[in-house]
Amino acid sequence: MSGRVWLTAKFWSRRLRKARNAVLTRLFDTRTGRRLLIENIGPRVVSMTVDAGDHLMTFSPADYIGRKVFRKGHFERQHVDRLLAVLRERGLSHQPSCLLEIGGNIGTQTVYFALSGAYRRIVSMEPDPRNVELLRKNIDQNGLDGTVTVVNCAAGATTGRIDFFMNENNHGKSSAFRKSPSDRKISVPVRPVTEVLQELLINPADIGLVWMDIEGYEPVACRSMTPLLSRRVPFYMEFTPLFYGPQQTGEFVEMLAGYYETCLVFFDDEQLPREMRVVDLPGGVEQYDILFLP
Repeated sequence: MSGRVWLTAKFWSRRLRKARNAVLTRLFDTRTGRRLLIENIGPRVVSMTVDAGDHLMTFSPADYIGRKVFRKGHFERQHVDRLLAVLRERGLSHQPSCLLEIGGNIGTQTVYFALSGAYRRIVSMEPDPRNVELLRKNIDQNGLDGTVTVVNCAAGATTGRIDFFMNENNHGKSSAFRKSPSDRKISVPVRPVTEVLQELLINPADIGLVWMDIEGYEPVACRSMTPLLSRRVPFYMEFTPLFYGPQQTGEFVEMLAGYYETCLVFFDDEQLPREMRVVDLPGGVEQYDILFLP
């Protein structure tokens, strides 16, 4: 091949490569393109960081929540915004107060709450060691370490250790209850909520909201924070009759009704929350979110 032919071939190869890269860049800047990219990243990439506009978020590309953050730029941020709006409308957003988050995961909702400025302090409890590492990273890189305190433990009735089952594909589905034969069992620390607050010198009267999402372990965690429930602190939780079973669902509803009379129920297929008595909470629905009202 002559020098001129070689240079011509190299020129067109470079032009084609630039054109290809331009097309791919535009494609990967769409939601579909981002989905294709994140779903085909190999196992050698253990974490990624994205600029989500008003914050940075680091996540595992192998995890369901991380993939949602990459595709959409957030993970259910609208749930936090919706809840804060409801609390303001009902006069339940008082300053200064603290937020207790039970089930912090990698810190998506933690960061959203912190950025809102609604709470002067946030305590985030998370037992999964994979999530805790990312949770701390996300708090630190967003300059929120002065607002958020991370506690690496599960919430339970007594201090000690419990079996914990890690879901490999969705870290948010890891739980103290095994849901799949492929879940990997480890041992994690467990502590009563009241003990954690006492150690951090937080008066239960200063808690303005409890946010809880712990994949079926909610009845156990609630028994460890009766001083908060007795004060009828606004309490938002994921309620999952599918995990509890009919008998435990009934018992859990009865327990909660001993502290709260009314609540707002957020069903996925309804735009607005439905206000109802706690004793009337439905048990035949797979999952929904509840805000228990003081």
